[in-house]
Amino acid sequence: MEKKLKTIQHLVPSPLVNMGPIRLRQPLPSEGIENVDPFLLLHHYGPYAISEFNNPFDLGPHPHRGFEPITILFKGEQLHRDSLGNEMIVKAGDVQWTTAGRGIIHAEAPTKEFVKKGGDLEGIQLWLNLPAKYKMSTPNYQHLKKEQIPILTSEDNNVSLQIIAGSQADKVGLITTQTPVNVFTGKASKSGKMDVLLPENHLSLVYLLDGELLINNTETLVKGGNQMITFHKEGTYFSLEAINNANFLILSGKEINEKVTQYGPYVMNTQTEILEAMRDYQQGKMGYLY
Repeated sequence: MEKKLKTIQHLVPSPLVNMGPIRLRQPLPSEGIENVDPFLLLHHYGPYAISEFNNPFDLGPHPHRGFEPITILFKGEQLHRDSLGNEMIVKAGDVQWTTAGRGIIHAEAPTKEFVKKGGDLEGIQLWLNLPAKYKMSTPNYQHLKKEQIPILTSEDNNVSLQIIAGSQADKVGLITTQTPVNVFTGKASKSGKMDVLLPENHLSLVYLLDGELLINNTETLVKGGNQMITFHKEGTYFSLEAINNANFLILSGKEINEKVTQYGPYVMNTQTEILEAMRDYQQGKMGYLY
């Protein structure tokens, strides 16, 4: 198949927003971009200097329904607990992929040991929508350790992609997905180059955590400035080059193309379904977590 460049659709900043006591970056949704279907939300939190005197990222038990909350941890250590009985320590480089389905309650916070010794905490949280036919599916939790994640290295050995979900070249991610998606994290050393192949029927984006990247030889992503690029669907690849050392995230997915009704921690298709979710949580139908 002939390679065809995916053209850039949006170049947007990653503004700081307040989520309760937490201040974090939110490039998605942002002004002019409601979502990059099927991805509904992208939060970049930290790096926070966690200590016994500063620990804002302690999220107590809370419910979800109708989508997949995903956490990719870059620095630090978090404890995940949920109403399915899972209790896992997520370390730097690990991924937790929760399929909320008909309902799950989970909590996440830096581990007590990490808070005591102190250190930086940094991560990405994604909200990946589920099609209507899967919104009331059985909830599930997948934990991927750093050592399990396949790595693809560029020809110049200066770019590496961690294949969390989906595939790139001969590398296939170990996460079982409900819909066709690619989730890659990347590291690039200065002057590193790579062409990233993405399906022509996927919407896609690149988010920069730090450093400086040149995309398609035309647009530059710089930390603290314009940090996310989205692409038009047409085309089969985009190119990246590191102007300076960079850490980044690549997402692509096949559009679900369904109406989204969202309220707080619930993502459904109708207002009635939102009200049902609220009632089911109150009645304990999503389980319990203390």
